[in-house]
Amino acid sequence: MRGLKDKVAIVAGAAPGNIGGATAVRLAEEGMLVVAADLNEAAAQAVVDGITGSGGRAVARGFDIADEESYRDLVAFVVERFGGLHGLFNVAADLSRATIGRDTDVTSVPLDVWQHTIDVTLTGYMYGVRHALPIMIEQGGGSIVNTMSSAVWLGETERVAYQAAKSGLIGLTRHTASLGGKHGVRTNLVSPGVVLTGAALSSTTEEWRQQALATVRSPRLGAPEDLAAMVAFLFSDDSAYVNGQSLLVDGGANFT
Repeated sequence: MRGLKDKVAIVAGAAPGNIGGATAVRLAEEGMLVVAADLNEAAAQAVVDGITGSGGRAVARGFDIADEESYRDLVAFVVERFGGLHGLFNVAADLSRATIGRDTDVTSVPLDVWQHTIDVTLTGYMYGVRHALPIMIEQGGGSIVNTMSSAVWLGETERVAYQAAKSGLIGLTRHTASLGGKHGVRTNLVSPGVVLTGAALSSTTEEWRQQALATVRSPRLGAPEDLAAMVAFLFSDDSAYVNGQSLLVDGGANFT
């Protein structure tokens, strides 16, 4: 894709087998220098090892998306070491059983689960935008992509905190698109449907996957690489007139 070679990107939430890891790999394949960042630095390093082993350029960095100082330090490290920041992909989420497994409905969700989910999936993304946007404006351009979820449109009867946090990203993204757009900084959302990440493959049955497949208008379920391709497009010059949009990557599950 045009305009990616030698540009610098942060993937905030990059681990093997997930959307962030696949995106880091794809961006490096397109010629970008990728900073793979994750709460689990060893996981980010595993992604980087795969990239550099294939001839790409990448470095790993540990950070906590729910800690503003940690995110600020991540952005500062990238700018100081590589001279700029051209793409930011916010994809981190806490999908651990301790969190997502206790994210019930509005009548019973524990407040600690609610607050933690908002801290990671909404406020954490805001931290990244807060510290990346001024740099991109000053350098005259850039692209920010936030990760929502098709669950927002489905109105599921559980995972209320997750849906609320992801819904808030619509406002954050459109605000940022308005704030940065005239300065050449675009901000968009990608909304995955059912994506067979490593965690999804290990936690679901073949029967469940077949039931999910029946809900989409495609011959297969999603793969992390499908989202990676969309992020690469949104970072590239080929999407120069795409700003403030929410793009469903769900195999046609939702017509909205």
